[in-house]
Amino acid sequence: DTLVDEATEVKSDGEVVEEANLIPGANQMVHDLIAEGYVLALVADGPRSTFENVLKHQYQLWDFFSSVAISGDVGVSKPDKQMFLTALDALNIPHENYEQVVMVGNNLERDIKGANDLGLISIWINWSPRRSKTPADHSETPDHTITKPDELMALLEKIELNLPANTGSQS
Repeated sequence: DTLVDEATEVKSDGEVVEEANLIPGANQMVHDLIAEGYVLALVADGPRSTFENVLKHQYQLWDFFSSVAISGDVGVSKPDKQMFLTALDALNIPHENYEQVVMVGNNLERDIKGANDLGLISIWINWSPRRSKTPADHSETPDHTITKPDELMALLEKIELNLPANTGSQS
């Protein structure tokens, strides 16, 4: 949902999104991340068919995600750690490397809290007018904030400069 402009969602049955617009720059951001060699995971709340409709059929982005953890499949919603662990385990990322994994999310309560609780690097995309702009507590305070997708690549470069030397992988 960090990729989708929720205000544009078209739902046929009240739950499953049939189509939606991506937020400006999101499509290019995904392509840029892949071009730079990043491994992507989708960690999202909702029914699988929503994400297949939008990311697979409408925008052809589905195959760029090496791991998918969708609440409709996992049985819990973010910030439950099982959502994040499902994606991390599918990517074979050991616990000792979590501090090198970046989670980009638009929801302080779900995305940022979930990432922070596992020790991931949290990046809040402060884009959606539908979401709270104020963390409820320290657990919802992001490590970094961007306002639009095209700011992510430069931020990732800065983050990588501060990672321990010779980590050998991008996540």
